[in-house]
Amino acid sequence: MPQITVDYSRTIGAAFDREGFARALHEATVEIAAAKPEACKTQFRDSGYSVFGYEEEGHAVVHVTVGLLAGRTDETKAKLTEAVLELLRKHIGEEGLVLHASAEVRDLDPSYRKFVR
Repeated sequence: MPQITVDYSRTIGAAFDREGFARALHEATVEIAAAKPEACKTQFRDSGYSVFGYEEEGHAVVHVTVGLLAGRTDETKAKLTEAVLELLRKHIGEEGLVLHASAEVRDLDPSYRKFVR
């Protein structure tokens, strides 16, 4: 915990500083949600094909999901969500595309378990 997943259009790959974004997001998650630094994990999944509305070109999508163990207030989750969006603004350069960025912070299901080998 936290489990962070970033889905994004491949068309912004070169403009997306994924390493910088992940490091900054981990710092924000520790500061805002009291996560442990060593527990922060981020996976990036690029989508080879994204569609927006009726248009086939000119748009890119990025969505970040942050899963936290239950117990954070709605205010804490909202603050972290806003931080995610601000970090996306800083770490994705202009590519001549309309960028549709979104984020959500949610509680992990009580069944969540993990192991480290």
